[in-house]
Amino acid sequence: MVYNLNSDKLTVSINSKGAEIASVKRECMEYIWQAKADVWPRHAPVLFPIVGKLKNGSLSQHGFARDKEFVCLSQSKTDISFSLKSDQETKKLFPFDFELIIKYTLSSDTITCSYEVNNPSSQNLLFSIGAHPGFATPDQLSNYILKFKADKEYNITLLADGLLTETKTKLPLQNGELNLNTSLFDKDALVFENSQIDSISLISRSGNGVELNCVGWPYFGIWSKKGSDEFVCLEPWHGITDSINSTGDLSQKKGIIKLEGVGKFECAFNMRFF
Repeated sequence: MVYNLNSDKLTVSINSKGAEIASVKRECMEYIWQAKADVWPRHAPVLFPIVGKLKNGSLSQHGFARDKEFVCLSQSKTDISFSLKSDQETKKLFPFDFELIIKYTLSSDTITCSYEVNNPSSQNLLFSIGAHPGFATPDQLSNYILKFKADKEYNITLLADGLLTETKTKLPLQNGELNLNTSLFDKDALVFENSQIDSISLISRSGNGVELNCVGWPYFGIWSKKGSDEFVCLEPWHGITDSINSTGDLSQKKGIIKLEGVGKFECAFNMRFF
């Protein structure tokens, strides 16, 4: 089912499957990637209970929440909340009790996305969570820039078959800006560790775009499908893909969150559209 939020600036559509934002419109302008099946068939999936891959492949990439039907808990004109709870099916893949609550709040030109993970059990809950919003680039990727909050040195951790390597490289910025092109993603996503990014903007040559703010998120990814110039994803993460040296022990996984019995984890980020 699709639910709508409205403000004086934006109309937002959210699908109960995956509790995924499916559209953000300002007048006739669509900001969200429209999930072409032959390119990338998603809009803005929520990544849970893992981000990226597990080396042993015991869970599908980015977890199962993005493919689950969520229950709508409440809705008004400007906010909506969804819930996903563990059940017999999820426990076959992920042997933990949990409730994931996702809330979207719309205020004029800004959407705040809030995640709450509850552990209803006396046992520890091990998980990661992340966002994966895809933004349409209808004027072709090369007509867009990424503007970073600070003009400083940013380090990218390189991937091999979706897993972290020990190799890092510098991001080639000019005055805090990165000109986008399809070759940037020839070797998969650009992955940033160690809380390097807390604000980033995607801006078209015409001046439209989105500013994403994610203070306190330790990891960040920038991705587009290899060869595509139709969209780019800006992804704040609490958690990260396995490394090539991962042992498979979830409790030792890099970036894993350990939530003790009857505990709660909360995080949020926002997107301002202009």
